[in-house]
Amino acid sequence: MGVMKINPFYFVVQRSFDVISSFIIFFLLSSVSPSYGYDPLDPHGNITIKWDLLQSNPGSNDVKVSILNFQLYRHIEQPGWKMGWDWTGDEVIWAMQGAEATEQGNCSRFKGGQLPHCCEKSPFIVDLLPGAPYNMQTTNCCKGGILSSMIQDPSKFGAVFQMSTSAATDESGFHMPENFTIGVPGYTCAKPVQVAPSKYSSDGGRRWTQALGTWNVTCMYSQFLASTSPKCCVSLSAFYNSTIVPCPKCSCSCQGLPGAKCVKFGETPSLLQQIKDSNRESPSLVRCSQHMCPIRVHWHVKQSYTHYWRVKITVNNLNILKNYSQWNLVALHPNLKSLIQVFSFNYEPLNQYGQINDTGIFWGIEYYNDMLLQEGESGNVQTEMLLLKDPDMFTFREGWGFPRRILFNGDECVMSPPDQYPRLPNIAQLGAQLSFSTILFSLWLLISCAEQ
Repeated sequence: MGVMKINPFYFVVQRSFDVISSFIIFFLLSSVSPSYGYDPLDPHGNITIKWDLLQSNPGSNDVKVSILNFQLYRHIEQPGWKMGWDWTGDEVIWAMQGAEATEQGNCSRFKGGQLPHCCEKSPFIVDLLPGAPYNMQTTNCCKGGILSSMIQDPSKFGAVFQMSTSAATDESGFHMPENFTIGVPGYTCAKPVQVAPSKYSSDGGRRWTQALGTWNVTCMYSQFLASTSPKCCVSLSAFYNSTIVPCPKCSCSCQGLPGAKCVKFGETPSLLQQIKDSNRESPSLVRCSQHMCPIRVHWHVKQSYTHYWRVKITVNNLNILKNYSQWNLVALHPNLKSLIQVFSFNYEPLNQYGQINDTGIFWGIEYYNDMLLQEGESGNVQTEMLLLKDPDMFTFREGWGFPRRILFNGDECVMSPPDQYPRLPNIAQLGAQLSFSTILFSLWLLISCAEQ
């Protein structure tokens, strides 16, 4: 019988298929929840658009729109939200307070008199900047589109604007728009749902009025929709091991790949690359590294006491062009329930499941370190925390002292596998080294005595 020859290309195709299959399985199984817009650390977190119809006449409708960030630790930073929708008819916006449309559009069908504020079929609305004229403001407006998280600053988690609308030809009444967006990567909005009308107090709470109708639009966040690659990574070290575990190679990108831009140490990006538009997110340009992440979090097990142990956390910004305002860090570790003190950061536990208290959020102190500056000598923030050794669980073995998960600004950071964590020194190996040293010392004593 002749020997059957197999085309070597078969093995190449088979190997490629195995690699792709493994990647797909890893992609589906690792951090499954963010891909579906559900976060177990913040199970009720969302951004809600509340649309209140205050008045409805044959010729006009007065509407109040509220954007409420009900997320515990995700916030909206610069350039801010940019709400959009599609009118179902030929509606136009005649006037606005607390926000403005980015484009007026074609209003040529209106002859004479004052033109509408916006005639676009699909308008985009942005928040006014701080310091806007008083006659253009409303309550809780004018933050430049920035929304704080619920925990960091509950007084700045919402934005409000009002507008007067009407249909250009059809005066049959009010029609709720559709296809809402908030203009922030990673967020997807559902269809409007009519809910109980909002109520408003007046005369010191003695009288209550209500909207003619209220609709809610719920927007959920997905990290996989926000970015095709991670945005941060974690490195590890401990006082009991000289090994520093760096961020995994190519955590966020790889040097040389299409679209991977980085600046080598000692080089300065050209001025053209540093031009910034306040209405757009800063381009991604990082310092060259093996992991190519804009953010690196370092967790260092610093010291062990009789009843306590100390951890140092350092967050490095490797983004050349971007500062991070109102940044936050979420860590998951079982010993956080016995946290005694945090230095230089604010801290709040995220115990969303009753007695389980293994997750917490860290963020900067206002006017001190709440701004993480761009890459450079000042491009880092750091803290130390003191934890009580819980006798039921505490150990330094098997990398127990390192976090289970780290999130920066709500995005999961890439961590090394547990088998690469810094380990305690091997006692048997230390004992063998000690025994060998003892034997050498004994031989030296015998030789010295014999010579005498």
